[in-house]
Amino acid sequence: MQNTLFENHEPLASRLRPLTLDDYVGQKHLVGKGKMLWQFIENDKIPSMIFWGPPGVGKTTLARIIANHTKAEFINFSAVTSGIKDIKEVMKVAEEKRQLGLKTIVFVDEIHRFNKAQQDVFLPYVEKGSIILIGATTENPSFEINSALLSRCKVFVLYSLTIDDIIELLHYALTSQKGFADDHVDISDENLYMIAAFSNGDARIALNTLEMIIMNSSKDENGIHVTKEMIEQCTNQRSFLYDKKGEEHYNLISALHKSMRNSDVDAAIYWLARMLEAGEDPLYIARRLVRFASEDIGMADSHALQIAIHAYQACQFLGVPECNVHLTHAVTYLSLSVKSNALYLAYERAKKDAIQTLAEPVPLHLRNAPTRLMKELNYGKGYQYAHDFEEKITTMTCLPEKIKSHTYYHPTTQGSENKVSLRLKQIKEWKKKNRKD
Repeated sequence: MQNTLFENHEPLASRLRPLTLDDYVGQKHLVGKGKMLWQFIENDKIPSMIFWGPPGVGKTTLARIIANHTKAEFINFSAVTSGIKDIKEVMKVAEEKRQLGLKTIVFVDEIHRFNKAQQDVFLPYVEKGSIILIGATTENPSFEINSALLSRCKVFVLYSLTIDDIIELLHYALTSQKGFADDHVDISDENLYMIAAFSNGDARIALNTLEMIIMNSSKDENGIHVTKEMIEQCTNQRSFLYDKKGEEHYNLISALHKSMRNSDVDAAIYWLARMLEAGEDPLYIARRLVRFASEDIGMADSHALQIAIHAYQACQFLGVPECNVHLTHAVTYLSLSVKSNALYLAYERAKKDAIQTLAEPVPLHLRNAPTRLMKELNYGKGYQYAHDFEEKITTMTCLPEKIKSHTYYHPTTQGSENKVSLRLKQIKEWKKKNRKD
């Protein structure tokens, strides 16, 4: 009989680790059929190489797939627990096998944790061909790997998995006999998307999160039922109130906020007084005013933010009751200011896109390229430095390709934001006129 989740203590991520390229998810630019790394593996012609990428994107899994496919002996090293003595012993055995015509692949996880002396031990054996070195690192090899060793290794860059990649992986976990096929898990596509978005391109986080959610979800004769509330609990994504002073506390700050938004200065001062006289922390009120200055006024009167911050500083310097008048100053200014929530709406629009595109890579032309390796990988290629142009503007696109036409900030004609609106219009018209594509 197949073991269920509750009878199998091996972590899900370990149970589902693929053994072949056919089961491998993501990194199609490297292991798609016909790609360079695919050919290396399929033809068993493995060079020394470095896998560079964030956690949970398949670096170690690729090394294990190579181990299962290659005809070489495979040795797994940990840069955390291995010392120079251990390295030399393995290198000696590998050299003896080379003389007998046998290949040895040494995989070093977290190779950036090896110091210079430890890395130097590998160098002569890589040069002679005694070993094929495969290193995995989350850090930039240009900075963390000795240049002599790095020059003898092919660097492959792995990217964070896309949300579609993660969802594919989660579906596999739910339907595989190694996963939850026998547990009959009831989970919606929306909830799977929540888990995928939370994982931020990390397969290990996604699988660990799914496992924790399923283990803590309700179970009956029909199977396991996953709810949105359980996902929120397991991922800490629910928006909790930041203190526990009770409902009236929030009713009062709500009344103050809405009175200022409605430009009702007398009501705003009244609710301020109600809060202060009831013993409210003036710094709490001041923080809310700072937020209000950008959320409800923003570019319509940027001076509002300065007033709010100065009021906060005054509260720190003086405390109550002296700072009451400074808070009144700020509340009055904010109440009477012209209003615009364009910045708030801009962020909300951008946030929606950001959540859905967390795994989108930064365009190459916007990346910094301080090393030769990064330049060879086309980091910074095509970047246009605005100060080199007469208008101090370029036609360069700075959003990811997937959302390059999206706009978030739509200024109003209130107060100073009218000037901002005109400036933004000028910039967009100039770019449209001068853009060649």
